[in-house]
Amino acid sequence: MKIYFLLGCLLVSASTFAQKISEAKVPAVVKTALTKKFPNATGIKWEMEQQNYEAGFTDNNQHVSAVFDVKGNWMETETPIPAAELPKAATAYIASHYKGAKIKETARIQKASGAINYEAEIKGKDVIFDDKGAVL
Repeated sequence: MKIYFLLGCLLVSASTFAQKISEAKVPAVVKTALTKKFPNATGIKWEMEQQNYEAGFTDNNQHVSAVFDVKGNWMETETPIPAAELPKAATAYIASHYKGAKIKETARIQKASGAINYEAEIKGKDVIFDDKGAVL
């Protein structure tokens, strides 16, 4: 019984991660939307993120990822930043809730709505903050 439970957990957790896909499987409308929004994008690699398409690429010598829905609507862009660029409240939260833990990666996320979020990967977990540094 335990084995079935563990297998079920594995299947559920595996489906929540992004899956790499070939460019041929990306709808033309999505590829066109990417090239319009990021005309200088090079080295594009695609993944499925739930029902959406995520492109990882280089733009102006910086690695960027952007998410588009199936209709080619841009949803968000994630750009790596130094940890020092996190809002001060986010840095304070990390210091108090993850004492001694190293921040592996940090990013600025621009949403289609205009909202800005920040992401910090700590102990294998992504912690998301709003533009003022409050945990989301």
